[in-house]
Amino acid sequence: MDPRERLPLQLKPLATRDWEPMTIGESSASVWRIAMGESALFLKAEPAHDLSEMADELLRLDYLAEMGFPAPRVVDHVLADDFNWLLMTAVKGRDLTHLGDEPQVLIQVLADGLKRLHALDPANCPFDHSLERRLRDAEANVQAGMVDETDFDDERDGWTAQQVFDWLIANRPEETSRVVTHGDACLPNILCNDGRFSGIVDCARVGVSDRWQDLALACRSLAFNGGQDHVEAFLAAYGAEFDEERFAYYCALDDLF
Repeated sequence: MDPRERLPLQLKPLATRDWEPMTIGESSASVWRIAMGESALFLKAEPAHDLSEMADELLRLDYLAEMGFPAPRVVDHVLADDFNWLLMTAVKGRDLTHLGDEPQVLIQVLADGLKRLHALDPANCPFDHSLERRLRDAEANVQAGMVDETDFDDERDGWTAQQVFDWLIANRPEETSRVVTHGDACLPNILCNDGRFSGIVDCARVGVSDRWQDLALACRSLAFNGGQDHVEAFLAAYGAEFDEERFAYYCALDDLF
């Protein structure tokens, strides 16, 4: 069904605009860019269910706005006919997957963006993403059958979601450096404009966690898109050393979300 056919009343004026589906990334929600003259809005939609992250994203976007951090701003949020709709402003720039031919810029923007996010005061962030909390959420996903077992990293190819969860429980590392993290710091979620960091998107998992929650997924995304040399250069620009234990752990944890 064309999403415009089920738009709630509040959003029906958007139906006559040009819609462009956003296919990059692995979100379970559908996202469209809607042209608004020289600017644009973004509309995210997904069926309403107990494990939906849209309500989480709404709260986190409000928090980021309060902190003055560059991210989408909420225009409207509608729950109608068991469907969630979130209308947001656009963030200037393009995601980092478009910088494959400029690896030095890509690496520096990623490092700058995460350093800026991690510099926010965790005492002012109300979202606890400690391992205790994230493991509870992961277990809920496993029990609800919400985990795509065909999309695990190669290291866990052929595993069941329960096996991944059991491994996480058995290999839980100490959390040593808790900061405000993005939670899904892969290249499609970090934006660049004119060679500089311009903001973050897909913010449903923003919360206070070990900084390796972000560094692990950033390193994995860099390795996939550009190779191991990119990882080393990124960590040098960020100011961290590679941590094999935490890298492996947070990548495995991400398989359950």
